[in-house]
Amino acid sequence: MANRGIGNGEFSFGSSGVGQNGLAKIQTQRKEADVCHDDSAAPVKAQTIDELHSLQKKKSAPTTPLTDTQGAFANNISEIERQKLQLQSISASLASLTRETGPKVVKGDPSRKHETPKVTHVHHFTPTIAVSDSALKFTHFLYNLSPAELYEQAIKHEKGSFITSTGALATLSGAKTGRSPRDKRVVKDETTEDELWWGKGSPNIEMDEHTFMVNRERAVDYLNSLDKVFVNDQFLNWDPEHRIKVRIISARAYHSLFMHNMCIRPTPEELENFGTPDFTIYNAGQFPCNRYTHYMTTSTSIDLNLARREMVILGTQYAGEMKKGLFSVMHYLMPKRQILSLHSGCNIGKDGDVALFFGLSGTGKTTLSTDHNRYLIGDDEHCWSENGVSNIEGGCYAKCIDLSKEKEPDIWNAIKFGTVLENVVFDEHTREVDHSDKSVTENTRAAYPIEYIPNAKIPCVGPHPKNVILLACDAFGVLPPVSKLSLAQTMYHFISGYTALVAGTEEGVKEPQATFSACFGAAFIMLHPTKYAAMLAEKMQKHGATGWLVNTGWSGGSYGSGNRIKLAYTRRIINAIHSGSLLEANYKKTDVFGLEIPTEIEGVPSEILDPVNTWPDKKAYNDTLLKLAGLFKKNFGGFTNYKIGKDSKLTEEILAAGPIF
Repeated sequence: MANRGIGNGEFSFGSSGVGQNGLAKIQTQRKEADVCHDDSAAPVKAQTIDELHSLQKKKSAPTTPLTDTQGAFANNISEIERQKLQLQSISASLASLTRETGPKVVKGDPSRKHETPKVTHVHHFTPTIAVSDSALKFTHFLYNLSPAELYEQAIKHEKGSFITSTGALATLSGAKTGRSPRDKRVVKDETTEDELWWGKGSPNIEMDEHTFMVNRERAVDYLNSLDKVFVNDQFLNWDPEHRIKVRIISARAYHSLFMHNMCIRPTPEELENFGTPDFTIYNAGQFPCNRYTHYMTTSTSIDLNLARREMVILGTQYAGEMKKGLFSVMHYLMPKRQILSLHSGCNIGKDGDVALFFGLSGTGKTTLSTDHNRYLIGDDEHCWSENGVSNIEGGCYAKCIDLSKEKEPDIWNAIKFGTVLENVVFDEHTREVDHSDKSVTENTRAAYPIEYIPNAKIPCVGPHPKNVILLACDAFGVLPPVSKLSLAQTMYHFISGYTALVAGTEEGVKEPQATFSACFGAAFIMLHPTKYAAMLAEKMQKHGATGWLVNTGWSGGSYGSGNRIKLAYTRRIINAIHSGSLLEANYKKTDVFGLEIPTEIEGVPSEILDPVNTWPDKKAYNDTLLKLAGLFKKNFGGFTNYKIGKDSKLTEEILAAGPIF
């Protein structure tokens, strides 16, 4: 065998000698002039291991604000002054209102002592006899950390935090794995007493100003007692003219990363010029409220004070409380600017036609608004202003139970580095998530930035909607697959917010249950539902939008005897709405609900378009139709005494648009 040199020929397999097992001997031929594989380099410029570690990270490049030079954070001030103003702002946010000053705040991680500046704290402190221990302590804050930094914080300091096989951060939300609507309180004062919707059916449960301040003090004292807190300064609403500045102060890296994903992320320039927030959340969810406090019924309380523009969270670590709390705030602030806030999905076609999708859980809102032939503006929360539509959020909060790559490829692929996975179960060795496992909760969730969706439209804004689609999963099987709605009918069905859930019993008997949620999001609205409905009708009329009622539920009988309408048919119906071809169809009117239904749609069997055709037992159909109409009428009874507009004409029109029997 011929010699074959390796590298510079220092080693070769010689043919002259045979080693053990008959293999060729390795001969060494040292070259005098050369050095074998010289991989040496200059020594590191560090004398200690700490110094070496400090070389690993370089400082982020300073940026210059691009916006105007007005306000507290004007760009003609020095970097030291800007930092001082930022510290003062955060100290003011964390100030206890029973003491005259805010806490001493220091930017940075207390565990990295060498990184903490010696003189960067801000406080205006005059010693008095009543000095407390907390006044002697520094409050360290970690400001707008990146996802990578938040991963490190979570894994080091929060039990139950793990990196999954796809790179997402798996976290636990503690004892609460969903929202606590009965523990949500809103301060009732002279203004909100008249403006907000109170009483039967309303999600707004009152508390007084004093009780809010007691809970605020409790939350602020808890946060100031910690070694460190996380501060996020972010935005809501992609329309720059109407965006809201929010500050979230929290105790957990999980909460900070969740809100980093769910709110709109500011650029470095915007952050430097952020100034004072319009709204502040104090998330002290690991600490309970005092249940002996007035208005408290459990150890959990989520409190909104609209006058102070503040929200306090005690006794729940479920991150969704922050997201939906801010949505409630937008439902109050936006209508004051004549902007309609909507609990809806929204997409836009390549020709610029925008569609809004309303629907409760299980109606197919996410599935139908996610369309690879259209761009996604947002999946859950939107505003409709004089400029068009805009997403309120910067991310998506998707259900993960039974998630599969085949059914929801976009959500599946979005679960990667930067995504928060709540309460999922994974393999202890491979860290692969089992999305079918409900051991912790059925309400497993993923929170990720909207740009993780490949066909997301960035910025998340669009022109005025052309179609308003109300989705209902009618398990009674009597609503048509699609109906074209008049303006009054759109308002009636928008206020009703109907779907039907299928409830199982131990004996196996299954009976549909009608569910009504005003404006398809009753848990989050602040004003009376008719106010949002009147705004919707006005905007639809002004911009020529068409209302549609689409049933994604049953046909040919109720649940148990009929069949679910095929998703392929529903998609063809939605496509016909988008293209405008459904407007050109011939229509006929149904009995009782008085709905306009098309006689034919390409690719959809004509017989299913009128539900009466699909029921073998016509009497059973009529009985079920009247039963559902009665449920609608009973639900709407709570809104009949409410006057819309200057006279009662509009109210009468809406009532007339309901079922007549």
